[in-house]
Amino acid sequence: MFIRRIMSFASKVVAKYYKHQRGKVLTKSITRNFKDLKVRRKLTKAQKKEVNDFYISMIGKKVPLYCHEFFYSRTGIFTKEYIPKDFYSLELRPRANVFKFQEAYDDKNILDIILAGENVVHTILKNINGYYYFEGKPVSEAEAITLCQNMDNVIIKPSMKTQGTGVKLLTISNGKTNINDMTIGDLFKQYNHNFIIQECIKQHKDLAALNPTSVNTMRILTYRSGMEILIAYSVIRIGRKGQITDNQCSGGISTTITKDGKLLREAFGGFSEDNVKTTDTGITLEGYQLPSYDKAIEFVKRLHMRLPYFNLIGWDVSIEENGEPILIEYNTNVGLSQSAICSGMGENTERIIRELWPRRNTQFEGYV
Repeated sequence: MFIRRIMSFASKVVAKYYKHQRGKVLTKSITRNFKDLKVRRKLTKAQKKEVNDFYISMIGKKVPLYCHEFFYSRTGIFTKEYIPKDFYSLELRPRANVFKFQEAYDDKNILDIILAGENVVHTILKNINGYYYFEGKPVSEAEAITLCQNMDNVIIKPSMKTQGTGVKLLTISNGKTNINDMTIGDLFKQYNHNFIIQECIKQHKDLAALNPTSVNTMRILTYRSGMEILIAYSVIRIGRKGQITDNQCSGGISTTITKDGKLLREAFGGFSEDNVKTTDTGITLEGYQLPSYDKAIEFVKRLHMRLPYFNLIGWDVSIEENGEPILIEYNTNVGLSQSAICSGMGENTERIIRELWPRRNTQFEGYV
């Protein structure tokens, strides 16, 4: 019993230390980006009091103000509802989602298994933990290489990484790829294990108009509250000229989508890029109507009900040529979009924080 108490105490000390160190890293990343902004706005005393009163009323304490200053500087809009990055990542998200399940569920290789029967991007080849599956059937590496000798315009990407890392447009002719003139076998070795080959999506013409070389996706953040699915926010991510990815971290731009599926006036690029008003194809963002937005909202609400371990999920959805929404992937380890005006949970911010705060922090206190 004594040894068990000592071990329990030690684990709590380690968890507290990790949380502190991780918080410092998250704070540093935003404060570093703040220094790169062309316009830097400091909060007034009245604004600081408004933020402090807001959070004290919900969680009984203040939160750091660095995110409020960053987003206020970037957007010119002050709101008490901004959520600090460390508070969200280390407190809110692990209260919303079962932390130890996140990495497994976010493996893109199991997307079509978990959401069987739904309209998700078609997977041709999977490498899961070093094992190959072609069209869902287990095959050897040699068989996988043979089956992938000729493919036209497919996507290869790591199955357990985010932010557009390693995403490449792949064409294979007689075993030779368009990527550094490698053979398909050499390319498989480069990706090592846990990767995926998928069909390219033929997106709706109104999405393609924003940038034809990338699949431009809506990132919709949903929150489950009992039997109700709330939309925290939704943004559109648009690739730049010639790029195949739309992610901001990979050079794309992003802006908020209104409730009626229209775009706001300005988009953001990287962490400090000036506001962008038009796409590289010359389309003005403000008021641009996205196709089938209402269908996309109903789509993700239905999907969320199939993932009961997670109350906060980020959905990457595109619209096909026929106007139907299709899921590219989901993310249970989801961050908050910097391009969502009032970056937080929108009009549901207070409700969500009040619901989550009394719950167990599954990252530092365990799930059960």
